[in-house]
Amino acid sequence: MTSPSIVWFRDDLRLADNPALRAAVDRGEPIIALYVLDEESDGIRPLGGAAKWWLHGSLASLGERVSERGGTLILRRGPAGRVAREVVSESGAGAVFWNRRYGGAERGVDAELKVGLRDDGLSVESFAASLLFEPWTVQTGGGTPYSVFTPFWRACQAMPTPRAPLAEPRTISGPASTPKSDDLDDWMLLPNAPDWAGGLRETWEPGEPAARARLREFLADDLTDYDRTRDEPSAGATSALSPRLRWGEISPYTVWHETVASGRDAGRFLSEIGWREFAAHVLFHHPDLATKNLRPEFDAFPWPRLNRSRLEAWQQGRTGIPLVDAGMRELWHTGAMHNRIRMVTASFLIKNLLIDWRHGEQWFWDTLVDADGASNPFNWQWVAGSGADAAPYFRVFNPELQAKKFDPHAEYIRRWAPEYRPDSGELAPQPIVDLGETRKAALAAYEQMRRTSR
Repeated sequence: MTSPSIVWFRDDLRLADNPALRAAVDRGEPIIALYVLDEESDGIRPLGGAAKWWLHGSLASLGERVSERGGTLILRRGPAGRVAREVVSESGAGAVFWNRRYGGAERGVDAELKVGLRDDGLSVESFAASLLFEPWTVQTGGGTPYSVFTPFWRACQAMPTPRAPLAEPRTISGPASTPKSDDLDDWMLLPNAPDWAGGLRETWEPGEPAARARLREFLADDLTDYDRTRDEPSAGATSALSPRLRWGEISPYTVWHETVASGRDAGRFLSEIGWREFAAHVLFHHPDLATKNLRPEFDAFPWPRLNRSRLEAWQQGRTGIPLVDAGMRELWHTGAMHNRIRMVTASFLIKNLLIDWRHGEQWFWDTLVDADGASNPFNWQWVAGSGADAAPYFRVFNPELQAKKFDPHAEYIRRWAPEYRPDSGELAPQPIVDLGETRKAALAAYEQMRRTSR
């Protein structure tokens, strides 16, 4: 009798360069491809709306690709540890393979399951697939985690070159009898009341084939000008790979090696891959990154009572500040936002509206297609000044100066907030706050925090 191998897909929705899948193929037994939608295990953060939209498309694509190679993608919903054990019991599986995750709750689920299944006599292995450098392998000379990016990335670059990507399997042979599967549509990941995802559909095509195509396009057309134009939101020079990497439709190993092989000067772009690695490094050592200030002195920051009308104005892109409003509308329409504008909109919320960074992090978590458990809170804490290698709190991004520098012809603003065009015929809204006065108030609050925390 055969003892099938279960490949538990998570944030690695691809066939190419998938070590867990490769291990199952090499074992030589029938393969059960499994995805578990887990929003019930302790500490697991439920996905936001835009992320659910992307997940639906990516799973549909993965299911088609598995089917083309002779297998079936099994979908289940519930606490992952329990569900995985159920599939093992139903199938008589002899091995379970997965690629590692780095959030605290996720690691807890995986560790408990690995121990339990091994005790039951199964072969259980996990692999590095989502990061080039696993967090525990990069340490300071004193054996501690890095808290500053530049030395972290320097240490990574001094390590052995990341392994070459693994080939995609030609066949994924399933067992004679496959476990039952949920229907993807029954998960209701797509919005319908109302359907607010029209802009997402216009902007993105989830799935591994689209991810590979985008990488090729970026390397051929955009990488040469990346350094020069990456900060200009209207230039379209960014890689647009962040949701692909977040969902694992393409691996960082593939991005790394194909970028290096392009022969172009790619140091700046690869350092952005490094920034993603650094965020995961910090999350691994600080699992409560999304809820707790990394720098404890910020626990004393005197946030005023939440002004919900201002928060809603920011969320809806009607603050009266052109660059901020343009950015927030781009986010709502596309599920993404140019990185320079992410910093500007975050700074405005925290330092001009004096709203706790956690409110902004939660909004981005719900509206970004690339909402990531490491990068999203890490970057919010960076802007807030409370995180690792953070921008000083007193660094306030002035959205008017940022617009003059990075959108001098107002192309980006005209696209996303056309009422600010003098010839639009529309009455532009007045700013909800004075940038100068609110900057002073933010700096005063920062000084109060410093005195309190001494």
